[in-house]
Amino acid sequence: MTTDVLDIKSLIGETTAYDKKQMLEERKPKSWLKSVSAFANGEGGALIFGIADDGEVVGLQEAQHDAEIISEQIKTKMDPVPEVNLGFHKTDDGKELIVLKVRPGDETPYFYFADGNRTAFVRIGNESVPADSMMLKRLVLKGYKRSFDSMPSEYKFNQMAFTKLRSICFQRTHNEFLDTDYESWGITSDGVLTNAGALLADECPIHYSRVFCTRWNGLDKAGGVVDALDDAEYSGSLLILLQDMMSFINRNNHKAWMKTKDGRIEMPDYPDRALLETCVNSLIHRDYLEYGSEVHVDIYDDRIEVYSPGGMFDGTLVQNLDLMNVESKRRNPVIADIFSRLNLMDRRGSGFKKIIRDYKGYETYTPDKKPSFRSDAHNFFTVLPNLNYGHDVEYVEENGREELSSGLGNNRPKENVTKDVTKRYEAILALVSFNREMTVDEIAGTLKVNRRTILRDIDYLRTHKKIKRVGGRKDGHWESIDGQETGN
Repeated sequence: MTTDVLDIKSLIGETTAYDKKQMLEERKPKSWLKSVSAFANGEGGALIFGIADDGEVVGLQEAQHDAEIISEQIKTKMDPVPEVNLGFHKTDDGKELIVLKVRPGDETPYFYFADGNRTAFVRIGNESVPADSMMLKRLVLKGYKRSFDSMPSEYKFNQMAFTKLRSICFQRTHNEFLDTDYESWGITSDGVLTNAGALLADECPIHYSRVFCTRWNGLDKAGGVVDALDDAEYSGSLLILLQDMMSFINRNNHKAWMKTKDGRIEMPDYPDRALLETCVNSLIHRDYLEYGSEVHVDIYDDRIEVYSPGGMFDGTLVQNLDLMNVESKRRNPVIADIFSRLNLMDRRGSGFKKIIRDYKGYETYTPDKKPSFRSDAHNFFTVLPNLNYGHDVEYVEENGREELSSGLGNNRPKENVTKDVTKRYEAILALVSFNREMTVDEIAGTLKVNRRTILRDIDYLRTHKKIKRVGGRKDGHWESIDGQETGN
């Protein structure tokens, strides 16, 4: 008989995490008590004794005796003692099982102790692993019913300014941000800022409140002669960081468009709502106990990857979840509340759903363009595919701004929209053919355009197989595909 026949769900009820044990190892209680610790420190779980790892139901010879040992070991080797429920289950063929349900605890961390050692365990995926120092800090805060953002900082309210918070509040809600509003989230009774308040101050004093943004040249970080087409590092207030992140992405978020009989439909590389939701999530859900870390935005030709320190708050792996039904569990509830009040997010925990649905509404969406998410104990990644990558699009100049023009239903004469850019491509090829040593800055100065435009043009010529690089970064040169040398 297998666990499928038994229907595990009927044994463990609403619990989603469980472990199977073939027998009770009396001499090795750590082998199963570590799961009791991990379940109590997390979202709860269940242990089923009498089922082998391969799912075969073997049953227990002395279930009543084993149950007494389980109860005794929990009382003597767990501190504090978690709330558990011990039950029996008999299969149709008479085999007895023990189901030990462990409730999520309120007094974390729950330690397993033996031989003078105390170890708290946490659940990562399907494993119970020892909590590292960072996880232990989180469990201590959880046990005290506190979050990092609600704890007092070392900074005084009267030493900081909040002009950005006030202006965004008025812009998005049409309400003034009153002095009394700070008391609900930003300051303690003696005028000290909470960590949330410090993170929202204009000149945020928490130095690791940072975002690193890079537009890489190609599909990975080893782009070649021009590694990065654009990069920036930002620090400060969470609201300023959000604006800076969006500005950086938007200047690298080109637009295709499709002409219709009533006008035209814009098709950006990345949908605005999905971008905003991703950036907001990376700031409000990041783990600020991970000192020395920062949010990263990496833009490649075919995707954007956003990295945020800290895995899922409850220890689950996001790649194993049903993304359309993920409960809202907030690591930084105070920060989340203020972002909600500013209409930058909602309270229902629908971020994944919003991002995915936003993508599906675009003309160039295909199943392989679906956003993806992955996490582990300390990291969270969001991957947003470029909706226009792989389609027949090209850069054009329109009203002084670079955009993308798509052939999808576009009746606009191609030569009228692309002639300036085409002329610049030809000029670049001509310039480097005369002087191999000519630098990007010198080309930009000669053509009277900015450096970023030239870097993008070089990338276009390379990716469209107009030229290729021969030799290294310092001593190499460009060569056209037909074999004509064009310099570096």
